Amino acid sequence: MTNSDIADILKLYADLSELHDGNPFKIKSFAAASFRIDKMPEPLAGKNIEELENTEGIGKSIAAKIIEINTRESFKELDELLEATPVGVREMMKVKGIGPKKIAMIWKEMGVENIGELLYACKENRLAQAKGFGLKTQENVLKQIEFMFVSANKFHYAKALDPALNLLDILKQTEEIHNASFSGEIRRKMEILEVIELLISCSDLNAVQQKIIEHEILTDIKTDDAGMRGKYEAYPVKISFTNEASYSTELFKQTGSLTHVNKVFFKIGSTQNNFTSEAELYRAAKLGYIEPEMRESRGEIEKAANGTLPKLIEFTDLTGPLHNHSTWSDGLNTIAELAQYCKEKGYQYLGMADHSKSAFYAHGLSEEKVLVQQKEIAALNEKMGPDFKIFAGIESDILYDGSLDYENDILNTFDYVVASVHSVLKMAEDKAMSRLIRAIENPYTTILGHPTGRLLLMREGYPINHHKIIDACAANGVIIEINANPYRLDLDWRYIDYALKKNVKLSINPDAHEIAGFYDMFYGVEVARKGGLSKGMCLNTMSLAELDQYFKNRKP
Repeated sequence: MTNSDIADILKLYADLSELHDGNPFKIKSFAAASFRIDKMPEPLAGKNIEELENTEGIGKSIAAKIIEINTRESFKELDELLEATPVGVREMMKVKGIGPKKIAMIWKEMGVENIGELLYACKENRLAQAKGFGLKTQENVLKQIEFMFVSANKFHYAKALDPALNLLDILKQTEEIHNASFSGEIRRKMEILEVIELLISCSDLNAVQQKIIEHEILTDIKTDDAGMRGKYEAYPVKISFTNEASYSTELFKQTGSLTHVNKVFFKIGSTQNNFTSEAELYRAAKLGYIEPEMRESRGEIEKAANGTLPKLIEFTDLTGPLHNHSTWSDGLNTIAELAQYCKEKGYQYLGMADHSKSAFYAHGLSEEKVLVQQKEIAALNEKMGPDFKIFAGIESDILYDGSLDYENDILNTFDYVVASVHSVLKMAEDKAMSRLIRAIENPYTTILGHPTGRLLLMREGYPINHHKIIDACAANGVIIEINANPYRLDLDWRYIDYALKKNVKLSINPDAHEIAGFYDMFYGVEVARKGGLSKGMCLNTMSLAELDQYFKNRKP
């Protein structure tokens, strides 16, 4: 054990002790000892108890702990604190900018038990609204967590997209480069990435590589026969090179999943041909053109062969955002501000779905507040004119027994109900299934919100049988949400095709907690396209009149 190792263990004890509201004098003593030991030039490992006690800055109690640390890298009191602290809470203590006392509040008062839940609490503005935190602290915590995820070599497509587009633009403007494109998983719009892959065509490979190095376009550059690797704004990047004649064929090879690529080349009968475009390549295989995001070998080749590929939904097909939160619960903007923004952007409606009363952590609406909010919405609708409407919905918690928040007389006042699980997420599959299906069977449920409760790279969703959930929605006429928040993207795109086969419509909902959150529908559209969603099977591509009538018909 080095002195730094010993210091880290003592500091961990001090932090955990503070987390559990331990003796402040003891906490201060261990923290001070940790600081001093880390600066000591002479190694403490191997010293006996008398030598340690005679070392300046180390008392009898600390000396005994060091002996135990040198033996087994811990000590009894630390073991007890570790046992009393969930692993996720310990991980949260690594986030810079929040100390043990604030972690204790986040854990014990907000019910947040890991970094993923903490990040999402920031996304829902729960940290900003908590006593002793504020918006600046929340923003700092958010940045720190996102940096931790990037450093762990897995990151969200949504976070990497803007830097990746900037890099691609720089490369396209480099004189020696003829063509440049994303390839691999980022071109297929996978929700989680490990590397940003690009393909470049050029005449002079050495000149291009030298330009990238000289202009410091990437950092930590390494070159080999496979191309060039480096980092751009902390994101790992892999660049492959080819000549102009091979560019389209190589781009196809480096985009699709291995099975997709092999199946298409089998139909062509050769992997050696060079094509002028990917469309020409697919025609040679007697296939319709398959969009890059669909190239996963999940039935798209068969559809391309028999002419049943769907016309994929476009972002511009969306007519308005449903499932949004205002200052009535945990949002940052008023309903009036949200509505005005939507109207200016050309949307036909805004769907409000603030949290229900059981979501106390998010200032869920009591029955009395529901009725007052609905009066405000009615008054705003009078002002907004006939071509725009605010729908008065709610995100109703699915309670532990599967019932919805509020009695039927209150549920009946809403235009629509998004039913979601927010509490007691740790469930066995049979419990999760019975809970969700009861909610789906409730005649007031319009949309099933984020069906698994997952947070990508942060929290596994509760275990469900997706096919049975989709079957239940089909039987009860319930829409399934694609929660477009890039940390959720739930329903998972891999189950969209089954929903479509069962004639279950989907709704691409931003779950916006501020105006900027509306843009998340872009990421929802990205994964919806991966799953093969068309405009006609998406709820919020309906016109205002169509949606208004749909909600009226849907009410029991």
